[in-house]
Amino acid sequence: HSATMQSLVGGGPGIARPGAVSLAHRGVLFLDEAPEFHSQTLDALRQPLESGHVVIARSAGVVRFPARFLMVLAANPCPCGRFSQRDALCECPPSAIRRYQARLSGPLLDRVDLRVEIDPVTRAQLTAQGARGESTATVADRVRAARERTAARLTGTPWRTNSEVPGRELRSRFQAVSGAMDEAERNLERGVLTARGIDRVLRVAWTVADLVGHHRPDATDGALALQLRTGVPRGVPMAIGALT
Repeated sequence: HSATMQSLVGGGPGIARPGAVSLAHRGVLFLDEAPEFHSQTLDALRQPLESGHVVIARSAGVVRFPARFLMVLAANPCPCGRFSQRDALCECPPSAIRRYQARLSGPLLDRVDLRVEIDPVTRAQLTAQGARGESTATVADRVRAARERTAARLTGTPWRTNSEVPGRELRSRFQAVSGAMDEAERNLERGVLTARGIDRVLRVAWTVADLVGHHRPDATDGALALQLRTGVPRGVPMAIGALT
């Protein structure tokens, strides 16, 4: 949590060196207890998340490092961590909760594709015997098939994944089924989504369609993508930036 801006995005005295975002290029950057980082350090992630690279200017010249990574932020809902738990007493005053959650700025969260609230593990779940869900191999096969569909669709383009396709291309060249984004567009009109946000919802809708085998995102895919971005009712969720 004491990581400096330079250690995260690059820089330092003398010759600029790559930071964690460049070391995580084409991989995962996981920041646990994200609100404990300095706000300025977290906001420095906005530019590489948007462009996929870091530009560092020095008197001797300008250095550019690659930085296209999957960002995962984990956060408690409040300083004591019990705000959203059932039958738990949160010791934090409302002002402390607001300050804590505000450390993840709106512009940074606007660049996060998926927001998932994780409930505490129950006693039954903890002591259950046998399988607790799909195996890694099963999920990997589904993701691999989705990647193949994406690659086939993007053949002949400069992009490899859904997250790389510009919003204008998604709206014109790779259009969803008519009506698939109606609810998202209403959220844009109400101010719930920004223009950047609706583009990201559309990208996630394409990923959902690839996972379930649809040729184009339909209303169900669009609704799920919107829910994954805005459907969390309370607290600060764990946020998963989708590099899909």
